[in-house]
Amino acid sequence: MEIKNHARIIVIGIGPGSAGDITSAALDALRRCDVVIGYHGYFQYIKPYLPEGVPCVDSGMKREKERAEKAFDLAEEGKTVCVISSGDAGIYGMAPLVHEMKHQRRSSVAVEVIPGVSAFQKAAALLGSPVGHDFCVISLSDLMTPWALIERRIVAAAEADFVTAVYNPKSEGRYWQLYRLKELFLQRRSPQTPVGFVRQAGRDGEEVIVTTLQDFDPEQTDMFTVVLIGNSQSFVSDGIFITPRGYYREEEREEGVGIGQEIMMESFRTIEGELKRKDIASDRKWALLHAIHTTADFDMERVLWMDEGAVATLYETLSSGCVKTIVTDVTMVASGIRKGALQRLGIEVKCYLNDERTAALAADKHITRTQAGIRLAVEEHPDALFVFGNAPTALMELCSLIRKHKAHPCGIVAAPVGFVHVCESKQMVKPFVGIPKIIIEGRKGGSNVAATLVNAVLCFNDAEQLRPGRDV
Repeated sequence: MEIKNHARIIVIGIGPGSAGDITSAALDALRRCDVVIGYHGYFQYIKPYLPEGVPCVDSGMKREKERAEKAFDLAEEGKTVCVISSGDAGIYGMAPLVHEMKHQRRSSVAVEVIPGVSAFQKAAALLGSPVGHDFCVISLSDLMTPWALIERRIVAAAEADFVTAVYNPKSEGRYWQLYRLKELFLQRRSPQTPVGFVRQAGRDGEEVIVTTLQDFDPEQTDMFTVVLIGNSQSFVSDGIFITPRGYYREEEREEGVGIGQEIMMESFRTIEGELKRKDIASDRKWALLHAIHTTADFDMERVLWMDEGAVATLYETLSSGCVKTIVTDVTMVASGIRKGALQRLGIEVKCYLNDERTAALAADKHITRTQAGIRLAVEEHPDALFVFGNAPTALMELCSLIRKHKAHPCGIVAAPVGFVHVCESKQMVKPFVGIPKIIIEGRKGGSNVAATLVNAVLCFNDAEQLRPGRDV
């Protein structure tokens, strides 16, 4: 079919609804068209700008393909056809369909796309500046996308700490999807993450609400609502939803916080944002953040076992001066415990592995040197905090001495690593219900892990502000 030279389809994003949000390029295109095609509910926003006599060909909701076919039919007759979409025509609008149909029809009709102010941009401006950093947009409509794929994208967005805009959050037939999104985000983000949502942005009946992920009520939304979920750095100031770009990062460094501590604090914030479970006790979270920071192993969420309040209890015992000694099974654990924290609290670390008496006792009793070291330690410091990062035989020795009423430690950190007797040694500790215990279950552990768990105890008073690394 021969197409007249001026025949074309112009796909126009007319903005979210208010006259002030229609771009000058969109207005210029409307003034030179022969016919307008679109959802009839949108004509009220553009009729004042059309030349007299220009027809508006309408259709109902969910008839987008019919609109596109009509546009090509008219354009192939030589007309300049404007196809309108609310917001931006390229974002869940008519532009992709028109381009795809041109390809399918092998049409020579020219297609032009004029961008518009998207609904999420309008909503963001009304909320403040929530899209100040990396972001993504997800539609909850499963008309053309399987829900399983939508859910995978939700999880990816939440785990990657994207600011997330949510389109089509709810309709008469879709009521549960937004609840599921909230559930998935709460598994991966702080409950205090800012959430803003705008209903009828730029139109009569406009509503702007700022809340938190925890308090967000999906029942307050509908198909005319856009939801924006912040990232781990987002905050609210005087009701304004802000996601910082990072310009004040250096200036906002707290007085007395060095570069090393600032890096550690940022690492902890990153780890916290990626935890699978957010609703955990503060002392468990503090120990867990230290363990993951040291190992970069998020499996620590599974293998870290501790008595309720163990970190808080041990901090109180050591900081109050009730116990002044920490005993380690090997020197590597002792080396990893921060000297600044020990000096601050007046605590001494003892390791008997290289004591001359240890070698003699081991040879005489036919036991390992670490076992012998623990026997000597119990004789001199029966109430110490005992820490194990290497030798399961040493941990088993302590358990035996506790059962014989020769040792009554104020706490135990059990993180020996390896394959022989490691798992059993850790299980042997659990029955001592009166002793606060922190355990890395299974084969994992090591001197570095044991030391970092002690460091978590020694600086537990920094946990509430999430300010690790004071003694780095």
